[in-house]
Amino acid sequence: MEVPPETAEQLAEPKKGRGPSLYVQVLIAIALGVLLGWLRPDWGIALKPLGDGFVKLIKMLIGPIVFTTVVVGIAGMKDLKKVGRVGGKAVLYFEIMTTVALLIGLTMAHLVKPGAGIHASAANMDTSVLDKTLSTSHPHGVVEHLLAIIPNSFVGAFVEGDVLQILLLAVLMGTALAGVGERGAGVVKLLEQFSTGIFAIVGMVMRLAPLGAFGAMAFTIGKYGVGTLGSLAKLMGAFYATALLFVFVVLGGVMRSMGLSIIKLLKYLREELAIVLGTSSSESALPRLMAKLEGLGCSTTVVRLVVPTGYSFNLDGTAIYLTMAALFVAQALDVELSPGDEVRLLLVLLLTSKGAAGVTGSGFVTLAATLSATGSVPVAGITLLLGIDRFMSEARALTNIVGNAVATIVVSRWEKELDLDQAKRVLDGGHPKPTVAPPLPEV
Repeated sequence: MEVPPETAEQLAEPKKGRGPSLYVQVLIAIALGVLLGWLRPDWGIALKPLGDGFVKLIKMLIGPIVFTTVVVGIAGMKDLKKVGRVGGKAVLYFEIMTTVALLIGLTMAHLVKPGAGIHASAANMDTSVLDKTLSTSHPHGVVEHLLAIIPNSFVGAFVEGDVLQILLLAVLMGTALAGVGERGAGVVKLLEQFSTGIFAIVGMVMRLAPLGAFGAMAFTIGKYGVGTLGSLAKLMGAFYATALLFVFVVLGGVMRSMGLSIIKLLKYLREELAIVLGTSSSESALPRLMAKLEGLGCSTTVVRLVVPTGYSFNLDGTAIYLTMAALFVAQALDVELSPGDEVRLLLVLLLTSKGAAGVTGSGFVTLAATLSATGSVPVAGITLLLGIDRFMSEARALTNIVGNAVATIVVSRWEKELDLDQAKRVLDGGHPKPTVAPPLPEV
């Protein structure tokens, strides 16, 4: 796959030398929004359209991003018969770990209750999506729910903005293109190029993030008071703590089961983790990660299948964030979710988390997609997160890349294609196998 001159992350961030980074711009915007909302509540409330407008811009990109990301990810497997066994084991592991991550996020959100006490009202937000959902008939029973996932037409799913229908189309298209092999290469390439254009739009939209964050935070503080900041800080702290818990306890336990150390693995991948920390994008370290894992003793075949696939299907950090953020919005809006609602939320997240690309802003897009698909919580409620979403992207990206590294080691071990002695020697400070940093795999 030819690497474009500008990555999606570069499109999402201002060029160096042109002023403060987007991270700094959003930080300044949040501070100004808090100050304005505190000193002039009426002015802050009047700036609500800035946050609403940014949310609408994000929402319009949901369908194309989910479709192109999932199709290209599945089609990248190429010959499904040849890699079926490895791919099946990888997908099984991905689903198990994603489910664990979602459950941990759900549990922590219930224990900490970061959104409790805000008492925001959906009546003061853009509830058009919720009203549309409530005005339509809902399917009853398992059969009707399954039939509702099937769109009336291919284009209809995109027109209606039904994320579950778009996901179904993406899975079918990706599987079909993987099955036809080289005959479908042109379509895959076209979708990949289209995806590049979509992420270029994401880059343009994300440049407006400071303005949107300023308006959203000014409105939030002006409407609900400075006490809201405590709840937002509570969510951030809970998310970072949960991500650390997942890495050191869950992934650490998986590594220990193979006689390896998660701490030594983090030390071995310290350069790649530094790149991810600096860019907030796990994609930025993909080629180096593949080279490091091959040097660790994982077979080239497994590495070049599992790592790229994991970047679309194994996003543990994103899964934790999406669960906690969704429950935060529900708690902030005083929306009571029944056990059935939470189960439905988890099932939808198992799908929508697969469409979360490793670039800035994608977590926000995916959260909007999840809430749109479930209909239990107003999508407009994510304006409460607009000011802090950017600051949790580093933890998401770091957790994702560590999760994919561990996944590759596990699948290599299952396939008996891991040189365990070599892995232990390298993690103890020995020299890795001679390897050349691989190019991004061909699609």
